[in-house]
Amino acid sequence: FGSRTEQKCFTPVFTVMDCDLLHPDPRDEAARHKLKRLVQSPNSYFMDVKCPGCLQITTVFSHAESVVLCGSCNAMLCQPTGGIARLTEGCSFRKKQD
Repeated sequence: FGSRTEQKCFTPVFTVMDCDLLHPDPRDEAARHKLKRLVQSPNSYFMDVKCPGCLQITTVFSHAESVVLCGSCNAMLCQPTGGIARLTEGCSFRKKQD
């Protein structure tokens, strides 16, 4: 039997995608669900909340499920909602760094 080799010329076909999958836009990543991001990350965080009365700093979870009171003057710092806790009027906060 004689082997018949057919030479076929393959030309690669490249299609350009609309978005870069390896380097997504940070705004698009923040808008996605926490489990569907390129690198999974939670939406919650810890924050330092400053009491407007005595200026003491208290660490509060962003999605706190109970009322958080100041340790020294018993002023209410935040109240729970269905998701992110609502800070009271006059309280300032900053996100804690890892």
